[in-house]
Amino acid sequence: MDTDAPTADSLPDELTEREQWVCWRVQERSGKETKVPINPHTGSFGSATNPDSRASFETAREYATDGAAEGLGFVFTDEDPLVGVDLDTCRVPETGTLSDDATDIVERLASYTEVSPSGTGVHILALGSLPGDRNRKDWVEMYDDARFFTVTGDHLDGTPVTVESRTPAIGAVHTEFVADELGSKDDDDDGEASTEVDDTPTEAADASDADDRGGDDEEPGLSDDEVVDRANAAANGEKFERLWQGRTMGYDSHSEADMALCALLAFWTGGDRTQIDRLFRDSGLLREKWDERHFADGSTYGEKTIERVLAGTTEFYEPTRSETTAAGTDDDAPKLNEPDEVTAEAVALRATGRTDHASGAPPRPYRRSTSASRTPRSAESTTHGRTRNRPV
Repeated sequence: MDTDAPTADSLPDELTEREQWVCWRVQERSGKETKVPINPHTGSFGSATNPDSRASFETAREYATDGAAEGLGFVFTDEDPLVGVDLDTCRVPETGTLSDDATDIVERLASYTEVSPSGTGVHILALGSLPGDRNRKDWVEMYDDARFFTVTGDHLDGTPVTVESRTPAIGAVHTEFVADELGSKDDDDDGEASTEVDDTPTEAADASDADDRGGDDEEPGLSDDEVVDRANAAANGEKFERLWQGRTMGYDSHSEADMALCALLAFWTGGDRTQIDRLFRDSGLLREKWDERHFADGSTYGEKTIERVLAGTTEFYEPTRSETTAAGTDDDAPKLNEPDEVTAEAVALRATGRTDHASGAPPRPYRRSTSASRTPRSAESTTHGRTRNRPV
């Protein structure tokens, strides 16, 4: 088992001096892969609420480096003054770029911050207390008890290397990003912090949807089979195939994997939410939670996941009629460059306004239809289209 456990020198003393450490490994539960705590003393499954599961940093690291676990975790308890803030799907691993909101939170808390195991999020640890019982909303989670954070030691450049006292800032961030959530619930029995997409509609998302309405001049999109074929044939087709088959390795939670697949489907379907939903239901990631209503407005988890993806997506694949070819010629067609950067991480960057066209040409503005579903292109023809961007 591959383990890259941090050393004590790479972590703040406020963490390593406390005997609140566990190990973790990925375990499949209810058809999904999740990080579960491991008791470093016994090697059996641990619990974030059982003191007997915790050990010193040295003991936990020794167990992990022996190859018996995949990493280290720190447990928050009501006996320590520590608060952990988990910002999910807010970072592009290739560039290290954070979303605007994540940058704002990191700067306001100004305490030890590190990159999560997947590279797509960050963890902030500070001294203070939470002002209420609500712990998460959308991509932000905040805990001070009965949870464990995976710890990587991958310090985020530009942030303090020490854990700082930040009670007023913690309260302000909690009020702005977490406290107004209704109906959220924590469903990770093992106590690992993992973000669920428990968002309510925002004005920004509604405005974004409004910008996409009213166009009847769209060219027809790809059929479901063509979407899957093209996504598999793209430069990031291996990633699509893994997600399509239901494999979530490399993501902090099943919800992150859901977001990643929806981001890829959004690109290839031109942002057709009905087609995204229909295709997702054919994937190996589908679980009962997709149709559960988690939100005060009556939205299901699946509806909110698609809404969040589309609110942050600016770039879509656009098939062109002039490039339509006879059936059976796809094997000779060149692979597309456009979707190379279509990732859940890029989708999470809400305000980049950035494009990555192979040609460097500016995208053609478009407006997306609001019809329940678009007429699919006949399976007897294929296209080698171009990328189109939502006006931002």
